Amino acid sequence: MEEWVDREFTEEQFAYADLAAVDMRNCRFIRCSFHGADLGDVTTTDCQFVNCDFGSAKLNATVHENTAFTNCSFRMAKLFGAEFAGCKLVGSSFEEADLAAITIRGGDWSYVNLRFQELKGRSLRGVRLAEADLYECNLEKVDLRDADLTRANLEKTKLAGADLRGATLEGIDLTALDLRRVRLDISQAVQFARAHGAMVE
Repeated sequence: MEEWVDREFTEEQFAYADLAAVDMRNCRFIRCSFHGADLGDVTTTDCQFVNCDFGSAKLNATVHENTAFTNCSFRMAKLFGAEFAGCKLVGSSFEEADLAAITIRGGDWSYVNLRFQELKGRSLRGVRLAEADLYECNLEKVDLRDADLTRANLEKTKLAGADLRGATLEGIDLTALDLRRVRLDISQAVQFARAHGAMVE
């Protein structure tokens, strides 16, 4: 396995490159293009990707630990079976990306674009999704316990069977959500009742 350690790249072109199975540790990439690149089975640890383009890239079965992808584009990228543990994805976009079988363990996914994504049955427990765009996303049976959904866009989001206990729902219009079969804790149930005009005493 090829190893990249402590490397730094700015505005580098990796478009359509074969980088499969590279082990990246403590590397930094600024405004780099990985468009169409083969990154299958890549592992990243403590790396930073800032304003990078992963459009149409293959990231299947990749493993990322404590890595930051800030303001990156994953448009039409393939991330089947990818794992993100404690990663920062703030401001990144996954428009038309394949997120089948993706695993997310913690981390900060604030301001991400996950519109129309199919995430049914996934675990997003404890993930920060503040102001994330989850428009028409399928979150059925998703574990969202202790997640931060502050001011997230949940318009037309499917939530049947989801577990929202302990999740932060500040700034969300609860009256616009279909919460049938959704698990709530007591304080959230009170919040929901009050949002519908009930007097809870």
